[in-house]
Amino acid sequence: MAFQVLRKEGFARLGQLTLAHGVVETPVFMPVGTYGVVKTQSPQELKQLGTQILLGNTYHLFLRPGLEILEKWGGLHAFMNWQGPILTDSGGFQVFSLGTLRKITDEGARFRSPLNGDEIFLTPELAAKIQQVIGSDIAMVLDECIALPATPAQIESAVKRSAQWAERFFEVPSLPGQKRYAILQGGTSLEFRKLSWELSQKLPMDGLAIGGLSVGEPHHEMIMILEGLAPLLPAELPHYLMGVGTPRDILEAVRCGVDQFDCVLPTRNARNGGFFTQNGLLNIRNAEFKWDSGPIDENCRCECCSNYSRAYLRHLFQVKEILGCRLATTHNLYYYHSFLKQIREALQQGRFQAFYEAHQPVLAQAYPDRWERSLEENKKESL
Repeated sequence: MAFQVLRKEGFARLGQLTLAHGVVETPVFMPVGTYGVVKTQSPQELKQLGTQILLGNTYHLFLRPGLEILEKWGGLHAFMNWQGPILTDSGGFQVFSLGTLRKITDEGARFRSPLNGDEIFLTPELAAKIQQVIGSDIAMVLDECIALPATPAQIESAVKRSAQWAERFFEVPSLPGQKRYAILQGGTSLEFRKLSWELSQKLPMDGLAIGGLSVGEPHHEMIMILEGLAPLLPAELPHYLMGVGTPRDILEAVRCGVDQFDCVLPTRNARNGGFFTQNGLLNIRNAEFKWDSGPIDENCRCECCSNYSRAYLRHLFQVKEILGCRLATTHNLYYYHSFLKQIREALQQGRFQAFYEAHQPVLAQAYPDRWERSLEENKKESL
């Protein structure tokens, strides 16, 4: 079997996902390598940090370097010298991000290349072909992602169109060894999420993703959807929550049966001086760290925390040295991988509920979303 559930506690699962380029222990976090690179990190460094599987993006890789180059190298694995598994997003979210610059119809998404203005027509069939050229271990169907809040009519339209696109995607003969995931849409409506599942369950999928969350809805609404979906998700398939999220989000989602995660937060925040810790995001640019001789986290064993002070790291960001970005990325990815490893160990030992109860209040305080903070705190962020 490609996916095996080794232990369960409630809906939370410890699993093993066998792919063409290796075995992945789940729950797992997948660093985002949009263009075939995780910014500031080499593939060898990523492996040393504990990375099991990377995420690449169909839309961006199609634009650059393009299919001809990827075909010449025999796919993304050889091109970037990464021998582990790769999952590719279909590009649906990137098309959604183009806003008024794209036109969505039942046939596909039409837009102009931001590089040279060429018109591109991304269809479910083309999304499947691109991912076959990339040679990813896991390919995602093309779906329609919408911004929240949205009207019921907009949500229903996206659900039905995504289901139609998924059918066309799966009609394309599969690449040997490549797994293909369907995607559930439906916004923050559990009724439409259930409709999305009803329209998708006959597809010959190897995994099921939950899309269209963390796009503007409050944290508690995302959790409400995950809790509602937990009893419906097929037990024999891996479950992937797309584009999520903070350590708090991940812990809650694991409780609801999610096995795979990706998010730009650890790498994007790193490039802006943000370090993830158990107590929240530490902004190293703050003046309070000018004379601080301590590490980011005295309990962390990453290269950054083992060798460099907060004062030095602040200095690197003050003078805009790329080493600061690299060390921050190293720490954040180490933190995420270590956190997921702790979750896997708790599941293995049958103590996930105790782990959840100990960490959830701490992480809820450390990573509140903007709807939960005071008006004064939100004002400060907007200044």
